[in-house]
Amino acid sequence: MAIIERSEFKGRPMIVIKNDENDKFPFSFGLSKAKKIVENIEEIKKFVAENDK
Repeated sequence: MAIIERSEFKGRPMIVIKNDENDKFPFSFGLSKAKKIVENIEEIKKFVAENDK
């Protein structure tokens, strides 16, 4: 399971998703992108289901 952390960039909140504690390339995004993800979560799930091998 991924490691989820909260962070900050230039005073704005960020969420950081890591594969493990030593992940060199974590996935991070702010509120604007988080809202887009939430609004489109079903399409994202569909995309994963169609392309996960």
